[in-house]
Amino acid sequence: MKAGWYSRNGSAAEVLEVGTLPDPAPGPGEVRVRLKTSGVNPSDVKSRAGRPLTAARVTPHSDGAGVIDAVGEGVAPARVGERVWIWNGAWKRPAGTAAQFIVLPQAQAVLLPEATTFEEGACLGIPALTALHAVTGGGSILGATVLVQGGAGAVGAYAIQFARLYGAGTVIATASSEEKAGICRDLGADVVIDYRKEDVAARVAEITGGRGADLVVEVDAAANVGTLAQIIAQDGSYAVYGSGSPQVAFDFMPMITKGVTVRFFIVYELAGPLRERLVSALNAHLAAGHLRHAVARTYALDEIVAAHEAVESGKVIGNVVLSIG
Repeated sequence: MKAGWYSRNGSAAEVLEVGTLPDPAPGPGEVRVRLKTSGVNPSDVKSRAGRPLTAARVTPHSDGAGVIDAVGEGVAPARVGERVWIWNGAWKRPAGTAAQFIVLPQAQAVLLPEATTFEEGACLGIPALTALHAVTGGGSILGATVLVQGGAGAVGAYAIQFARLYGAGTVIATASSEEKAGICRDLGADVVIDYRKEDVAARVAEITGGRGADLVVEVDAAANVGTLAQIIAQDGSYAVYGSGSPQVAFDFMPMITKGVTVRFFIVYELAGPLRERLVSALNAHLAAGHLRHAVARTYALDEIVAAHEAVESGKVIGNVVLSIG
């Protein structure tokens, strides 16, 4: 099979290769998926750049979509031919979705609704599931004020939509340009704050009558935690899925007096029953046509270096996807 891989950490141009590897075969409880697409996420490029390798050779990317073409012992033969999307393809495994085939436990290949394209299917495992858990994991948001930091990002765009779908009263998003602000409004944000030009805390206070946001969905805790006590409501919830720094310092007294709940999570490590509920809910939304997907750029597998560089640039608005020939 044709695949991309790296055998050491470094820049995309230095370490990523494309070549031929043996076709994998499914073992007991596994399926083999002939991949059509592979999602390129920030976590994928960070892993390639500097995280310890899980094997001597790593085929990257955890997200993807394709068609099951073979099954192992214990898997229903009827699954052959299913359109599926993949989660955790490369998490703690050396063989991800940047290849023509992937073999993995059958639960990690989820039925892809007919109305959802393979390109869109490559955006689900990390961005969509992260957003869904960030918005719903702390309980009901019916009538709540939700602030989505980085609303035009891959996760943020889904978070805005889920906030609307789950009954938020007001959805506020932050963005860094008018183009991104327009995207946020188009997805359902009531108000967008340009954090490069405006005082976010002052604007949130103005919008909420001084009360603050009931839920803050956070893309970069290290960058934004300094204003958290000012923007979050009494007994509010802070859902953190990302940080630009490994160290995040909270101002203790304002946090404790406001009774703030801080909820850290990484989508790769969601417990089995929780993930099953989230996957089921996400597929229901997909089948009902509730979601819009932002596939910003599509590259061929041979262009994997350019795809990684595009994600690292931070200039792409939406998801980067590889088309697997």
